[in-house]
Amino acid sequence: MSRYPRCDASLKGTPVRRRRARLLCSLLLTVAAGAGAGTAATAAPSSLAASASGSAAAPVPLDRVVPAPASVRPGKSPYTLRSATPIRVGQSRAARTAGDYLAGVLRPATGYRLPVTARGGADGIRLRLVGDERGAEGPGTKGAKGLGAEGYRLEVNRRAVTISARTSAGLFHGIQTLRQLLPASVERATRQPGPWRISGGTITDVPRYAWRGAMLDVSRHFFTVDQVKAYVDQLALYKINKLHLHLSDDQGWRIAIDSWPRLATYGGSTQVGGGPGGYYTKADYREIVRYAASRHLTVVPEVDLPGHTNAALASYADLNCDGVAPPLYTGTEVGFSSLCVPKEVTYDFVDDVIRELAALTPGRYLHIGGDEAHSTSHADYVAFMDRVQPIVAKYGKTVLGWHQLTGARPARGAIAQYWGTSGDEKEVADAAKNGTRLILSPANRAYLDMKYDPSTPLGLSWAGYVEAKQSYDWDPGSYIAGAPPSSVLGVEAPLWSETLSTSDHIEYMAFPRLPGIAELGWSPRSTHNWDDYRLRLAAQAPRWDAMGIDYHRSPQVPWPAAG
Repeated sequence: MSRYPRCDASLKGTPVRRRRARLLCSLLLTVAAGAGAGTAATAAPSSLAASASGSAAAPVPLDRVVPAPASVRPGKSPYTLRSATPIRVGQSRAARTAGDYLAGVLRPATGYRLPVTARGGADGIRLRLVGDERGAEGPGTKGAKGLGAEGYRLEVNRRAVTISARTSAGLFHGIQTLRQLLPASVERATRQPGPWRISGGTITDVPRYAWRGAMLDVSRHFFTVDQVKAYVDQLALYKINKLHLHLSDDQGWRIAIDSWPRLATYGGSTQVGGGPGGYYTKADYREIVRYAASRHLTVVPEVDLPGHTNAALASYADLNCDGVAPPLYTGTEVGFSSLCVPKEVTYDFVDDVIRELAALTPGRYLHIGGDEAHSTSHADYVAFMDRVQPIVAKYGKTVLGWHQLTGARPARGAIAQYWGTSGDEKEVADAAKNGTRLILSPANRAYLDMKYDPSTPLGLSWAGYVEAKQSYDWDPGSYIAGAPPSSVLGVEAPLWSETLSTSDHIEYMAFPRLPGIAELGWSPRSTHNWDDYRLRLAAQAPRWDAMGIDYHRSPQVPWPAAG
């Protein structure tokens, strides 16, 4: 299906072990992708290419990272990471966790011991959880006033690198920035020559939006726990903080529900094209939630209702109005299935599913779908949503739904996820004016499964072709005509899997577009500039090569020449 050689997506083990095993294959993928791009991709400016790939080059400037920081103040003296460099975390357990994570990232490529220590000192890498008052952690630190729940301050001079934040999430995001300020070879799993220099100066950074999400469809094709973890690590690098899992659809039910066991064992037994499918046990799901939380992503589960439900209808005949279960479905059509709205057993089913899923999910949000319910009358759709939204609230969760929910009666506090292509739907704007918050995922901008161009070997094109520039060059705050900018909670990049079945497929469609959506969610509107962004994006390529990430070499981006 692909024009390029593919790594074996069945590699077992942790994401780190998978990354190591795939390094050789990633080199083959990069060479093949570069050959496929031909002369279409303009060579990067020599200074950019040198800073991206040469270990002896000048350190990466503070303003070259993705997403763009809110504030950058360059300094004169870079910091050089050395074999004796300590990671100082003080007495904070959260800082210790962040320090252990950072050491795990840096040790393989540097070969340095990088001890994580509670001892104080003015040197090394210092991770500080601080209060709102200046100097809350003693001499040499600044307060974290204005950094909020996810912001951070990164200060670099000749003696030390200091990351300060009010929360562990802020420390983690600061670490992701620090990674990008080191040479790309720091991402490799084997020892590299260095030197490991970091530009001097100060970054003060806070996100524009609280919701910066990515959705993975595990229903059309099933992805294992390890494959999801690998994607989580890639999302975290760009400060994504929500992982939306599309857990049920016509082609497969992917989460075990004890009170309705055939949903998973039968409804999850296949996938698009007739493959074996699969599902997550409750232990599997808890592990995904735990791992995502360790990277400061909140898992948002979705069970799509009342349409997109053929897997459930096939599993239990009683859920059908005529009492007859349809066969399992392995195609890609939409809109033909519906729960039986008048039947009381439908709400027993929904209550059980939401109760069990809510108990597994520590995050605040539960997504009930609601899109493409073409086989449900409008009256039935409204009646169904009137019954189901209070069930979500009963189990302590906030309702999310696709933007068709705004055509019913969104519950107080509900969030609507917009996936249209025009931004002119009046019912969405009206709901926003009445207090419904919006997540922006316009299909012709943010859908990562849309083809880049007619020759793309994967994906769909019903929303058009979506290259890197189109994916980046729009403003979430003004996209929905008539909606107050304050109604926008954030952005999300969905990745539907009708044509995707391996981790390489995920990566090829997500990169290079995912970092652009992440920047729209994190960076101030004033920093959004395609001509600048495409240069910063190009500088990410050597990092992706080092990490073994397959990616589309968009002709719109001046990628560095292969070294």
